[in-house]
Amino acid sequence: MKSVSLKLLNSQKRQTMKIEKGISKELQTSIAWTALLTVLFLFFNRSTEVFPATLLALPFFVVLYFLLFSTGKEKTSASIRKWLDSDIKKIVIFPTTLIVLYFGYVLIIGKNPFQGVVSMVPFLVFFPALVFAAKRRNVKEIDWLDFATFVLFLLPITLISANPSGKLPEAGKSFDSVYRIVMMLTGVYAFVIVRGLDDVGFFPEFKIKSLAIAIWVWLAYYVFVFTIGYSVNFIVFKGHETISVDLAYKIVLTLIITFLHTALFEELFFRGIFQNLLSKRISQSHSWMTFWKWGLGILFVLALLVGYTLKGGMQWFPALVTLLLFFAAFFIEKSGKFQMGVYTSLAITGVLFGLVHYHSGSIIYIGFACIAGWAYGYTWIKTRNVFYSALVHALVNSSALMFGLELMR
Repeated sequence: MKSVSLKLLNSQKRQTMKIEKGISKELQTSIAWTALLTVLFLFFNRSTEVFPATLLALPFFVVLYFLLFSTGKEKTSASIRKWLDSDIKKIVIFPTTLIVLYFGYVLIIGKNPFQGVVSMVPFLVFFPALVFAAKRRNVKEIDWLDFATFVLFLLPITLISANPSGKLPEAGKSFDSVYRIVMMLTGVYAFVIVRGLDDVGFFPEFKIKSLAIAIWVWLAYYVFVFTIGYSVNFIVFKGHETISVDLAYKIVLTLIITFLHTALFEELFFRGIFQNLLSKRISQSHSWMTFWKWGLGILFVLALLVGYTLKGGMQWFPALVTLLLFFAAFFIEKSGKFQMGVYTSLAITGVLFGLVHYHSGSIIYIGFACIAGWAYGYTWIKTRNVFYSALVHALVNSSALMFGLELMR
C-alpha cells in the first residue's frame, strides 16, 4: 500500500514538473517574440524627435505585448485558470492590472483619462470576466449567454472611439494603442481563461506548414480578387516609380502596424472567439442545417439591403457572394468529411465580417470583404492560430501598396 502511494506521489511530481517545464518554455518563447517586436519598435521610432516619447512608451509596450503573447497559450492559460480556482478575488486581479496600465500610461503622456467615453473602460474590462465567473464555471455547453456577453462587450469597443487611446508611442510610428491591447487582453482573459473556451489559438508561433497555408490563401484570394476587380475597374494597376529601400521600409512598416492594430484585433474577435463559439454551438446542436438556413436567410436579406442602399453598380454583388459562400459551406458539410458546423460557422462569420464593412461605402469592396472573411476564417480553421489568420489579413490589407494598386471605391 505504501509502495502504491509512493508511486502515485512520484507520478504527480513528474506531471507537475512536466507542466512547469511547459509553462517555462512558453514564457521563454513569449520573451523572444516580445524582444523581437521591441527591436522593431525602437528601430522605426529611432529619430531624435520622437525618441523621448518612444522611451516613455517602452515599459508599457514591453509589458503589454509580453502579456498579449503569453495569456492565450495553452499551458499558461490552464495554469492561471487552475490558480484562479473560481475565486472572485483572484479573478479581478488581472482586469485591475489592465486598468492600472491603461490609466497610468494615459496620465504619464499628459492626457486626461477621465473624460468622455473613456470612463467606460473599467466597466468594459471587468464585464465579461465577471459574467463568466458568475455563470459559466465548468459549463461546456455554448448558449445565448456566451453570445450575448460577446456582443455586449464587442459593440462598445468597436462603435465607440476611445480618446485618448494611449498610442504607443504618442509621437512617431504608433504600433498600436494601450486601449486596443487592453481590450484584446480582456477578451483573451475572459473567454480563454475564465470561460475556458478551447482552441482560440491566440499566441505567436512559427510553423512552416501554417506559414505556407497563410501564404497560399493570401495569394489565392488576391489572384481571385484581382481578376474580378480589374475586369470591373475596381482595381487599377498604378505600379511604383522605383523599387527602393524607402518603398521596402514603408511596406514592412505598413505590414507590422496593420497586423498589430487592425488584423490581430479583428481576427481575435471574429475568428478566435465568435467563429469558435458558433462552430461549437452548431456542433452541440447536431443540426447544422438549421443554422445554415437561418444564417443564409438573414444574411442574404442584409446583403441585399447593403447592396441596394449604396450608390454604384453591381448592387447584387454582396448577395451573390453570400449565396456562393453558403452553398460552398453546404456541399462541404454534406460531404461529412469535416466536423459538423465548421464550414457553416465559417460562411456565417465570413459574410457578417464583409457586411460590417458597410462604412466603406463601396459595394464591390463589401463583397470582396465577405470573401476575405472566408479566407481568414479558413486559415484559422487550418492553423488553429489567430496570428496566422491575422497574417493573411495584414497581407491582404497591404497588397495594394505592395503591388502598386489603387482601389476605386
